[in-house]
Amino acid sequence: MTMKRIGLIAGSGQFPSIFSRAARQKGLKVYAVAHVGETDPGLETLVEATKWIKIGQVKKLITFLKQNDVRDTVMVGGITKTKMFSGVRPDLTALKIVATMDHTQDDGLLRAFADELEKEGITVRASTFLVPELLAPEGCWTRRKPNKSEKADMRFGWSIAKEIGGLDIGQSVVVRDGSVMAVEAIDGTDATIRRGGKLGKEKTVVVKASKPSQDMRFDVPAVGIKTIKTMSSVGASVLAVEAGKTVVFDKEEMVTLANQKGISIVGIE
Repeated sequence: MTMKRIGLIAGSGQFPSIFSRAARQKGLKVYAVAHVGETDPGLETLVEATKWIKIGQVKKLITFLKQNDVRDTVMVGGITKTKMFSGVRPDLTALKIVATMDHTQDDGLLRAFADELEKEGITVRASTFLVPELLAPEGCWTRRKPNKSEKADMRFGWSIAKEIGGLDIGQSVVVRDGSVMAVEAIDGTDATIRRGGKLGKEKTVVVKASKPSQDMRFDVPAVGIKTIKTMSSVGASVLAVEAGKTVVFDKEEMVTLANQKGISIVGIE
């Protein structure tokens, strides 16, 4: 690898820290742009330098990366989507990006942001390019396999998840007995599982899939032990994720808890 340094545009969760450790192990210096109220402050101990910004301060972000001679960057970790409607103070660069768009749905906004970075000579790489081992494997991961009814719901949920993904609405759907209990919107996967579980009562099937035109540079579907805890709290029975296009955190812990709770986890190719 000829790259010596990498930019990290960090959101919330553990992914920024995981990525930083992997980059350091490969001899890369990490220059992180962290978001106030979202990014774990502990990230500072894992990187060469950190610039704290608020959502919408795009010019500060670009200036920091260029000052540190960063030519490649990744966008890792989430931003609480509901915060996009309060407390955001977009700078002129951010306003310029938004002004070129018909809407501000996830894909369009992130692609426009990535395009702006690339105009500045900063290449946005796939968020998993240093950690491909985080991508979901194909097959059943748990002792319990889905039964015939659950498999039918998995197929049905998959088709619905791909439809809402194509519309850039969300990535998850909760189904039971061939009916949709909940569709992910701006509230996120865990809230969707709780909504669907409340309606389905129990034995619901959760399907999480990438968008048909998924850009692996950002907004890659992700699951973790919190997903299983949420499912357990509402009696959900199956989690189906897209193999090779879903990031999995704490996989061993996920599988252990799922086995304890009788939940089946399946990676679908």
